[in-house]
Amino acid sequence: MGFWGNIFGKTTTEEEITMSKLNIGIILGSTRQGRVSPQVGEWVKRVADQRGDANYEIVDIADFKLPLLGEADATEQATAWNTKLASLDGFVFIVSEYNHSITASLKNALDYARDAWNNKAAGIVSYGSVGGARAAEHLRGILGELSVADVRVHPALSLFTDFENGTVFKPADMHLTNVNGMLDQVLAWSGALKTLR
Repeated sequence: MGFWGNIFGKTTTEEEITMSKLNIGIILGSTRQGRVSPQVGEWVKRVADQRGDANYEIVDIADFKLPLLGEADATEQATAWNTKLASLDGFVFIVSEYNHSITASLKNALDYARDAWNNKAAGIVSYGSVGGARAAEHLRGILGELSVADVRVHPALSLFTDFENGTVFKPADMHLTNVNGMLDQVLAWSGALKTLR
């Protein structure tokens, strides 16, 4: 029997293994022109993909074109957004700090869903002048209200030391330990919380 065999003697295909893995969305929390969140998100995804322990994907809130909640009929956009969130078992939020908090676009996207967030886990990767710590703290309070369990390990990136000229992402090697520690916790909690859904 091959490596993928199980205790019942049935051979499991690699496709079945992939389908049984948790689905983790790496959510880009900024939509502005010139944002650096795609660079940070792609870095997290590269680190995550090397682990091979879950299905990771970038989820860019800019792609969903969500208008300000309540200002326009957004049935189509809201349905697409909720469908995407419902397909995920956990999240990694890429969070930039604006005026000591998260971006308006991320808060708006969080507000566009409720049940699709519930009983899932999330990690936070933040960046800003003080590592985005204040944005991460604000996000934790919102996630609690949405019944999302946020994990403790929190990679915090500095605009001064992890970005060249504030625009080109060049993370220090020390952040790899925190990213992997965060992903360990996100997967453990996501798996446990899946039993509640």
